[in-house]
Amino acid sequence: MLNEEICKTRDKLNKCIEDNLDYSIIYKISVELDILIAKFYNEQIKK
Repeated sequence: MLNEEICKTRDKLNKCIEDNLDYSIIYKISVELDILIAKFYNEQIKK
């Protein structure tokens, strides 16, 4: 499930970059992606 969220957010970020959207939008999505990746790694460490 977390993997799916990471993939969707990564795709969303890539689309925003391709569409040359405002940097503040790209930054916001990038931070969201970073948080999801950190959650993923935390789950892996707990296993």
